[in-house]
Amino acid sequence: MDIPQSFFDLPNINKEIIQVASGIPFGFSSVYNSKLGIGGVYGTWGESYDNLRLRDLVAQRYGEPLEDEDTMNLSELGFLSRHHIPTLDKPEDVELEMQVGTRMLQEAARANGWRIDEVQAVLIGVGGPVIPDYVEQICRRAGIPENALKVSVHKACDSSVAGLHLALNPALARKGQVNMAEELLGKKVLVGGIEGLSRFTSHSHDKYALQLFANAAGVIGVIPGETFKFLVGREHEAFDGEGVLAIRMYYPHPGKNESESLVEVTQENSSHIRVAGLMHEPKDGSPITMAGPMGMVKLFVRTGVKVVTDVFYEYAELMQRLGTPEKQLAVGIVHHANYKINQLKAKQLQNAGIEFPMPWLLSDFGNVSAASNMIAFLRQLPKINPGDNVLFDGFGAGTYYDVLAVTLGNA
Repeated sequence: MDIPQSFFDLPNINKEIIQVASGIPFGFSSVYNSKLGIGGVYGTWGESYDNLRLRDLVAQRYGEPLEDEDTMNLSELGFLSRHHIPTLDKPEDVELEMQVGTRMLQEAARANGWRIDEVQAVLIGVGGPVIPDYVEQICRRAGIPENALKVSVHKACDSSVAGLHLALNPALARKGQVNMAEELLGKKVLVGGIEGLSRFTSHSHDKYALQLFANAAGVIGVIPGETFKFLVGREHEAFDGEGVLAIRMYYPHPGKNESESLVEVTQENSSHIRVAGLMHEPKDGSPITMAGPMGMVKLFVRTGVKVVTDVFYEYAELMQRLGTPEKQLAVGIVHHANYKINQLKAKQLQNAGIEFPMPWLLSDFGNVSAASNMIAFLRQLPKINPGDNVLFDGFGAGTYYDVLAVTLGNA
């Protein structure tokens, strides 16, 4: 478990104040592995709250004191601090997240040694975008070419891994639509998750969501077929009919059609594609409602174990065909929904004879949805060697799963 301190207090963090409202703290850390030729940036914005201070903030937003029985044991769930913004008006929220997103793209390109005008595609996962064309707008502000492919991915906490999967797996292309993996082969691509969840949950009356979620972002540089080589992968969707984790869709989606996928892929314009997952929305119109920690375990673990198991056996078969049956997965980069979910998932996989390192790395952020896989990867990145095989495991409300194995580096 990480040392209990704010992200802002860690060494080598670039700290600034974004001039919105009375000033919003913003910090980021760049990472680059020269052996792999892979880098990226991760960070957060807003005031830091440890678990003790968080209770007062939640009571303020919830509208009444938080009872002891409603106070989650956040340290047991692996969370020790997280970052929140004050309540802002809509233009301030937009400007704040525009500045955060713009800087994340610029710094991610810089971390990879790329000029911003060299970036040829951007795939960003965001569960609740502050404006529908958020990805387009931050790309424009950052200086990314207008003709670069921009992909907005809205599949809740799975969004960033879903974006990575789309960039690498040609089998995900749908009939009549652009095959992103084929189009992006050998190109300089930024993939990540940017989640302003303090803004998203600030109007919620769900006491669990107010305690779990917070702000963060992570963006990595990918050159499909070179620094990231796709091995095997699967996507899976199963509509959360009970609304165990109900989330309002702040993005265009036509609604449920029983005969089709829950995911709507739309060509918004010549350079912007939207990948939008159907959500079970809260009946009261609030941003999010959830069934509590045990509800999340039941929602994600059983299906998650099956999807990971299927991909693991496909991976083992591929290694056998390649004549390297002994080649193990170096590490699993798993969405950090909470520590108990990941612990139970690891235990059930072990019971099935499947085992690989699955480190816990995000105690200073809280649940940061689509940003978590990218942050976990960047924190693990210095330890990864050329030729290592890595598993990415994304899952989120909806429910959506994207699991894939890749080889990293030019080796």
